[in-house]
Amino acid sequence: MDTRSKFDILGIKIDDFSKKETLEKIKIFLSEPKFHQIATINPEFIMEAQKNQEFRNILNSCDLNIADGMGIKFAFWRYGRHLKCRIAGADLMEKIIRLANKEKLSIFLAAKKDGLSTWEETRNAIAKFYPNLIVDGDDIDTKDSAYQIMSSSCQIVFCNFGAPYQETFIARQNNDRIRLAMGVGGSFDFLTGYVRRAPCFWRLMGLEWLWRLILQPKRLKRIWNAVVVFPIKIILNR
Repeated sequence: MDTRSKFDILGIKIDDFSKKETLEKIKIFLSEPKFHQIATINPEFIMEAQKNQEFRNILNSCDLNIADGMGIKFAFWRYGRHLKCRIAGADLMEKIIRLANKEKLSIFLAAKKDGLSTWEETRNAIAKFYPNLIVDGDDIDTKDSAYQIMSSSCQIVFCNFGAPYQETFIARQNNDRIRLAMGVGGSFDFLTGYVRRAPCFWRLMGLEWLWRLILQPKRLKRIWNAVVVFPIKIILNR
């Protein structure tokens, strides 16, 4: 791989690919009979990784780290780089679902037990657009560190536990039956309609974080770290 496609932000690697390059890599992952983990990196991930060594190691071991969020784009600017593309996790999940439907691959939904959206509700939301897509899943206790996905037919895994739990869960599922696994945060709730996603203009302007804060004020601490503490660290870091 061209080393110029990789960039380091506060010790976390970011893959700097265009949207087309990213999708081409994902197509390759889906064609290979081995495990690949994808992470969509935002400032909250990087801040958590500063104090969580296990999470840091998992992120730096992922096969693909996608830039997600304006904060990452700002960090590239700070270090004199231009980020080719940022892709929100929810958008990337939808593109992978579309690929799975086209290639007749099946999906496993690892849903947070007692979360807003059950795996079945999420499956039903997907089925409205892709009725022939095979989707399995389970509602999982995030504290169950011994859980293993037993489905033998699912080549793709999406997990909505939120960071760092979803990345840790995925790393434990490493086996050749699964070709691609990705943490998707609140994306299930967008699909089921329990949470309304920011309007397109807000997303284009990099203000989806503000929209989510308005809808979920309890996210204030996380947002503060992402939009205030993270930029300060980036500015002061040499």
